[in-house]
This record gives sequence, C-alpha cells and structure tokens, in this order.
Amino acid sequence: MTPWLVVAGALVGAPLRLLAERIAVARRGQGSVAGTLTVNVAGSAVLGLLLGSAAVPVWVTALVGVGFCGTLTTFSTFGTEVVRLVEGRARGRAVAYVVATVLLGLAAAAGGYLLGRVI
Repeated sequence: MTPWLVVAGALVGAPLRLLAERIAVARRGQGSVAGTLTVNVAGSAVLGLLLGSAAVPVWVTALVGVGFCGTLTTFSTFGTEVVRLVEGRARGRAVAYVVATVLLGLAAAAGGYLLGRVI
C-alpha cells in the first residue's frame, strides 16, 4: 500500500511543481528561479510541519512527505539553475539564490516544525 500512497502524493506534487515554474516564467521571464525557490521553501515548510507533529501516521509521511514533497521540491533544478547563473556571469545572483534558498528553506522548515509542535 505504501508505494501507492507515494504515487498518489506525487500525482499532486509534480503538477504543482510544473505550475509554479510556468507561473514564474510567465511573470518574470525565461530563466527565472522564482518557481524553484517557491516550491523548495514550501516543501521545507510542509516537511517541517510533518516532523514537528507528534503522531503522524506512517501513511501520511509516505503520502505527503515522500510523494507530495518529493515531487514538489527539486534539488537538481536548484543546482542546475545555480550553475546556469554562474556560467552566465551572474555570480551575484547565483550567490543570492543559494543563500536565499538555504536561509528561507531552513526558516520555513523550522517554522513548520514549531507549528507542528503546537497543533
């Protein structure tokens, strides 16, 4: 049953990932990193919430943590975008993107975790 829960979560996470990317490109133009930054921070918050919650059943972790967040977030695209920015001589933007991703992701995870402890 667990593999099917992962698949079910992925069926929601993957299209949302694509939608975020398309919205970012439509609003900011080709080469925007806003979509990836948004989904990675959102996924960090959701995972923090799951980890902070006292009694999350295994099936919820499979569905939401692995399936949904696993397909919503993307480290490979983040890495590719950083390399692309560096190659395009936008080193300042690349550094800002890395710092923003790490700091916002950690803050979102911590915030989600604390919220999970409260509820």
